[in-house]
Amino acid sequence: MTRARFAGLAPTLRLSAAYVLPALALAWICGGQMLLGRVDAALAIPLLMPGALLLAWLIRGESLRARARTFAAALLILAMTQLALHYGLAERMGGLQLVVTLLCGGVGCGVAAILIGRTGNWHAALRWPAMLLTLILWFVGGQALIGPAYAAWAKPLSQPVAMITGLPLRWAGQGGDFAAMLEAGPSEAQALSELHRRLDVRVVDSLADVRDEDALLVAHPRALAPEELVRLDTLTAQPRTIVILADALSSWTPAYPLGDPRNPPVTSLLTPLLDHWGIALAAVDPERAGDVDVFLDPAGQKLRLHSAGRFTRLPAGCATWGDRRVARCPIGRATVWLVGDADLLHESLWQSPIPDALWLRRSDNMKWLVSALGGPSKAYFEPIWIR
Repeated sequence: MTRARFAGLAPTLRLSAAYVLPALALAWICGGQMLLGRVDAALAIPLLMPGALLLAWLIRGESLRARARTFAAALLILAMTQLALHYGLAERMGGLQLVVTLLCGGVGCGVAAILIGRTGNWHAALRWPAMLLTLILWFVGGQALIGPAYAAWAKPLSQPVAMITGLPLRWAGQGGDFAAMLEAGPSEAQALSELHRRLDVRVVDSLADVRDEDALLVAHPRALAPEELVRLDTLTAQPRTIVILADALSSWTPAYPLGDPRNPPVTSLLTPLLDHWGIALAAVDPERAGDVDVFLDPAGQKLRLHSAGRFTRLPAGCATWGDRRVARCPIGRATVWLVGDADLLHESLWQSPIPDALWLRRSDNMKWLVSALGGPSKAYFEPIWIR
């Protein structure tokens, strides 16, 4: 009896592969999973229609009940396979993504069944253009669906943030000709533009300009005067969030000749303050230089750093991630995030390879920074990163 049942299921399983395999392969190759190191089920949604049309064509001569059973089996196998990938490669469930993908797959199978029909008796001159148009509309509609779901975290924020930096984030990509700079006007780096879109952020030239209500981002600043270091220390006396990006060996390309003080500092100049707090930052081992991914559990966010240093000494009560490349410490009454890298702001480590497809981001660098400074941290869909 068991053999008979299995023999009856075997054709259904083989037919289901005509739907599942194209969906998985297209999501991996064309949907961005392989390029971005992600296994999000949602990235398959815009690419579910080719498999649905193929399966509908293969079973076009079956009864309505048989076709419904085959479509249901294919969707179930797709969901189970994607769940296994989530758990096996990312240690996450991604339940909402699975549910939405399954619902979209059901709609897609219904559209394909209607388009192909039971006998496939469309006129040949109309069938192929209709299928091509369906593929295009499904792809565009799928991208329109998942884009806002990934971007739901990007909301305006009333929390004011002060930022001081020595990185070339303002007048980015412009040379040293001051007259030419004035003529061209200000040009922000992508990271600063993202922060301005997500936060009420002010770039200050001195820590004396930081207000009591401000959160603070210290991103690899130039040498601070002694009174500014004292000011930064006194800011920890009040409840606030401070994020410090202290790079032991910066990889930002200098815009000016070597030795020009307008270039970003080669190494962190915050050592006196960090030492006062009981913190020591060591440069990266040259043999371990390069990109490294740091996963912030349990949220599952991924930071991509470049040649990040390690905090070899930290005060009591600090939580650390990524072999002590990232730390969160209670200092005074403030919560201080410490990252041994300022390159995380560079767009090459986080920006989507397709500028308008912001949901195809390479890492959570900017999303994490916004949330660490008090911004919204949740979206309907979150990237499911391969670990």
